[in-house]
Amino acid sequence: MDRAAAFYERGLARVGDRWAGTGETGDRFVDASHPYAEDLDLFGRGSLFELLCTARTRAGEETLASWLLAPAEPGEVRHRHGAVEDLRPRLDLREDLAVLGIDVRAGVHPESLATWGSAPPMLDSPVMRTAACALGALAGVTLCMWAGFGLARVWFLAALTLEALFFFKVRPAVRRIEHAVEPAGRDLALLSGVLERLERELFTSPRLKGLSAKLGAAGHPASRQISRLRFLIDLLDAQRNPLFAPIAFVLLWSTQFAFAIEAWRKRSGPFVARWLSAVGEFEALSALAGYAYEHPKDPFPELKENELCFRGEALGHPLLPETGCVRNDVSLGDELRVMIVSGSNMSGKSTLLRTVGTNAVLAMAGAPVRARRLVLSPVVVGASIRIHDSLQSGSSRFYAEITRLRKLVDLTGKKLPLLFLVDELLHGTNSHDRRIGAEAIVKGLVDRGALGLVTTHDLALSHIADSLAPRAANVHFQDHIEDGKLVFDYRLHPGIVQKSNALELMRSIGLEV
Repeated sequence: MDRAAAFYERGLARVGDRWAGTGETGDRFVDASHPYAEDLDLFGRGSLFELLCTARTRAGEETLASWLLAPAEPGEVRHRHGAVEDLRPRLDLREDLAVLGIDVRAGVHPESLATWGSAPPMLDSPVMRTAACALGALAGVTLCMWAGFGLARVWFLAALTLEALFFFKVRPAVRRIEHAVEPAGRDLALLSGVLERLERELFTSPRLKGLSAKLGAAGHPASRQISRLRFLIDLLDAQRNPLFAPIAFVLLWSTQFAFAIEAWRKRSGPFVARWLSAVGEFEALSALAGYAYEHPKDPFPELKENELCFRGEALGHPLLPETGCVRNDVSLGDELRVMIVSGSNMSGKSTLLRTVGTNAVLAMAGAPVRARRLVLSPVVVGASIRIHDSLQSGSSRFYAEITRLRKLVDLTGKKLPLLFLVDELLHGTNSHDRRIGAEAIVKGLVDRGALGLVTTHDLALSHIADSLAPRAANVHFQDHIEDGKLVFDYRLHPGIVQKSNALELMRSIGLEV
């Protein structure tokens, strides 16, 4: 009941924009070399991953992260839309998954468990398994006969000697099996619970029906088979009980159950990877469905495969509180391929880039978007927003930026067109080189079939729109002084910004200028 209450409390926190720092941040997925992950705050405290992720297994987290890090094919995106629509109203299912176990997220490591399941058996001899059973039975019977009926002790000692010889022969394999399954014992109980709950649900979308069909092998539900493995591992661990350890030694307990576990792996192990993949996809889809349920006004994007476009109406940033989120229209396509966004400091230029990029990531992951409407062609996002110098690698900010820009140019040669988002283009060099280099880079990206936005507070770069017209246009954010304070409206306006607020900002903090 506590976990159920916490499930709803977290949901209310997300609806009330009080969720940052309360969920799974996905820090392990951070990759500084990724073309947009850090720029768009995909992972970390207050990130898109933390907002979306309700997965209870590592497989679900890893699947969701992979969807955010790479665009899906248009057909796959539409399949996910259908699955999310099917899952959206299933609040009871999401609650049931949430209360399964308190430590689920700390559990199953999909890759290691799948690798273990598909590896060749280490004990695969029916003769050896029969011998182990026979020797254990012989030692147990002779012990009982000696203790209760006066049988000569030598028979029991002889049985123990045979057991010892047999055990030392198979001991290396038994130890490897124990070592391999030991970390999975607790995790399997949680995985079995997730599988059992999913198996009881009847779905209508083709994608979810297909995933349900994967949760079985040879007519047996995956949850039952995982429960069987868990039961075998629990029995294997029983030998650790000090009171039972002497009996386990006599019965060749560890050897018996090592053989049983290997028999399970031979029969069901090849299906483990498929089960984990299905669970991961179920949970990732459920996370998107939870987001859709909590944001009913957010629509699914419309994908246009026969044209290059990004047309967003009333675009907002999903990580900003709804009450303070100022929405803007952004329309690229047809002739217009790039917007040069000028404006003063803190006016909203970088936020606009992140808004466009984050919604594109959501769209290509199969999620609803924060907009009144979004029509876009399938794209891959590339961003140069959060660029830093590196003392460790000995690179300046300018070198780090041009290295990222080179990656963006390389992305234009891929299957999907590039949506580029560049903040303060070539900010780290002199005005002469900046003007020449910026124009060449933007022109090169557009010529290679990309579309996007470039921000600048250097009005000298506004001429890029003139040289590339009609494929480029100037837009800007503006501000004004009100009661001695700078006020921003965060609205996108056509044309070039006509003033700067740098001197006013300096004066506002007490600098003499």
